[in-house]
Amino acid sequence: MSYKSIVVHLDSSERAHPRLELALRLAKRFGAHLTGMYAVFAPEPRSFQVMAGTAEYFKEHDTSRRERRAALERLFHAEAARAGVSGEWEEAQGYANVAVPRRARCADLIVAGQDDPNDPESYVGDHFPETLVMSTGRPVLLMPYAGFFASAGERVLIAWDGSREATRAVHDAMPILKAAKQATVVTVGAAQGDAADVLIPGADIAASIARHGVKVEVSSIDSAGGVPAGDLLLSRAADLGADLLVMGGYGHSRWQELVLGGATRTVLNSMTIPVLMSH
Repeated sequence: MSYKSIVVHLDSSERAHPRLELALRLAKRFGAHLTGMYAVFAPEPRSFQVMAGTAEYFKEHDTSRRERRAALERLFHAEAARAGVSGEWEEAQGYANVAVPRRARCADLIVAGQDDPNDPESYVGDHFPETLVMSTGRPVLLMPYAGFFASAGERVLIAWDGSREATRAVHDAMPILKAAKQATVVTVGAAQGDAADVLIPGADIAASIARHGVKVEVSSIDSAGGVPAGDLLLSRAADLGADLLVMGGYGHSRWQELVLGGATRTVLNSMTIPVLMSH
């Protein structure tokens, strides 16, 4: 298995260019076709009627956004050609939370960004990153809104708890793991899939990963003290100098609400390194 089709979400935010650079590096590494999927927030047409005096503002804002879109499209084609990557540009029609997942279901990997509270242009829809993880059925590589990442996937931390979601994430990340310099399986407390007499939590999945030629180690974190698991994982990632966190995404829909697991919510809100997440 390898990644042969990658979709990168692009918008008019400040982090769109770094996200494109990461996607291009991955596409070049795996010989993948790269699709730049441009999707931004589209306000309800009725809002122009409800909010008096906003029509002119939205018109000017839309003109500026279209100029940035055109510049980003030119950059996408130029950077893809320079990298020797096969690429195509698409613009989402309709709402991003519907259009992007629909397109991404045909990809091997999705590259997207964390919501940036300091950049309104990063907002393309309610819970957009979470929606990608929970609805596409594909691995999503999320890039933090802060920091520079020259590499992603050389030193990988794998969050393992024995669940279906974690299992899916490990196998979805296998192309990256096989190319990594080092991988570490980390458990917080005992993993669900481990038998009661297992002396080293996570040893079984580490052995499975090692059979693919991955250099892998096993580590554990004591969950005592009441510190959230997500915070413990991010702290251990910093200690190990990891440049990628691989983990399962936990959550479900309840009416119109997206309910996330505690570690998933913490990492999505506070990620300090790129995170590959599968559901």
